[in-house]
Amino acid sequence: MKSSLIKLHLAVFLWGFTGVLGRLISLNEGLLVWYRMLITIITLFLLMWRQGALQKLPRKTVLQLFGIGGIVALHWVFFYGAIKVSNISITLICLSSSGLITALMEPFIVGSKFSIREVALSLMGIVGIYLIFHFDSKFQKGIIVGMIATFLSVAFSVLNKRLLNNVPSKSIMLYELTGGWLILSLFMPLYLKLFPSMSLFPTSLDWGWLIILSWVCTVLAMDLSLQALRHMSVFTQNLTLNLEPVYGIILAFIVFKENKNLNASFYVGFGLIALSVAFQMIRVLHYKKH
Repeated sequence: MKSSLIKLHLAVFLWGFTGVLGRLISLNEGLLVWYRMLITIITLFLLMWRQGALQKLPRKTVLQLFGIGGIVALHWVFFYGAIKVSNISITLICLSSSGLITALMEPFIVGSKFSIREVALSLMGIVGIYLIFHFDSKFQKGIIVGMIATFLSVAFSVLNKRLLNNVPSKSIMLYELTGGWLILSLFMPLYLKLFPSMSLFPTSLDWGWLIILSWVCTVLAMDLSLQALRHMSVFTQNLTLNLEPVYGIILAFIVFKENKNLNASFYVGFGLIALSVAFQMIRVLHYKKH
């Protein structure tokens, strides 16, 4: 369990950089995700081919993974969209709602036991979201878009849990991201018509950020998180993901000075979210010892 928690926290730390990278990249959210997934797919394919790890899966499993990949792509589009319409700090803090959504969703999809304690801990995060939502109306659109991104994140985490026992984590990533990229490509013409972009191609600097985003914050981070998920509940994973705002917000403060736009309500809400994560980690470790 300790090894899994270390892997998960390392993955969350790497994901904390994605918001900063998303803001540094000049492309709109749809194109950003399209290029991110393409680079990641090519990288994964070459790595797995070299290692002899490419695996042919049953058609039913492939279709399931493609469908989940579509959810992943949609999550990323909403995630970066929230950053574009608000800022990194507000978008990342929305991920705190993943605990409550998972506590309610996981028992119905995976068949796990419904836990009152998990719901109670999750409500602490929701109170934090409420406080932040009302501190400044100009960020409310970003919070709404960010909450949609969070719901989609929980959905693919719960659905992945059902497949992890039968499919290697890297194969899951390759098939899901391939499916997500294909689905996103299918709808890209309509997307660009609704949300026109000044440029369809990344700048030379964008390419550098996209490679870091794909290789470090996607391939490595997703592999670590999927390995960890094999030995813990989806709820524990998603509540731990609440630490992503901690890392991301600190980076946003350092790089973009976003702390100048935040007041006391933000920090109170943020504190409640951090407490919910700490209590869950203590509860999980205490349970494993006994």
